[in-house]
Amino acid sequence: MQQVQSGDTVRVHYHGRLTDGTTFDSSEGRDPLEFEVGSGMVIAGFDNGVIGMVIGDKRTVHIAVDEAYGPKNPEMVIEFPRDQVPEDMPLEVGMRLNLNNSEGQVVPVVITEVLDEAVLLDANHPLAGEDLVFDIELVEIKAPKSRIIMP
Repeated sequence: MQQVQSGDTVRVHYHGRLTDGTTFDSSEGRDPLEFEVGSGMVIAGFDNGVIGMVIGDKRTVHIAVDEAYGPKNPEMVIEFPRDQVPEDMPLEVGMRLNLNNSEGQVVPVVITEVLDEAVLLDANHPLAGEDLVFDIELVEIKAPKSRIIMP
C-alpha cells in the first residue's frame, strides 16, 4: 500500500482540540482537508503527522507549540489609543476586530483589555502558545504531480 510522503497531495478528515479537550476545529460535516505534504500549507506538526499513513489509517497526533502556531509573542500585543476608536463603538474584552497595517493588509486582533487611555489588542494567532491534538483519518492520496528524475 502507498504510504504518504512529502510532496504527496492528501485528503484527510480531522478533529483538532486543545490538550484540555476543547475542540477548536473539525472537518465533520465538510469535505476532507486537501493539502500538499511538506509545502507549508498546514502547520509543521500536522504535516509530519500524516507521513507514513496509508488510506484508511486513523492517528492521533500531539503537536507541541513549536510545531503548531508557536509561542505567544508579546510584541504582537498592541496598545491602541482610545481616542482613535469611534466613540459609538462598544469595546469588550474578547471582541474580535480587523485592523489594516501600513501595507493595507487586514490584521485580525482580539481586545484583551480596555483602559481609560488605550485598548490592548492581541494580534497573535488565536492558537499561539497552545499544544494541539489532532485525530486524523487519511481518506485519499492523490496521484502525485509528475516528477522529473534526472540521471
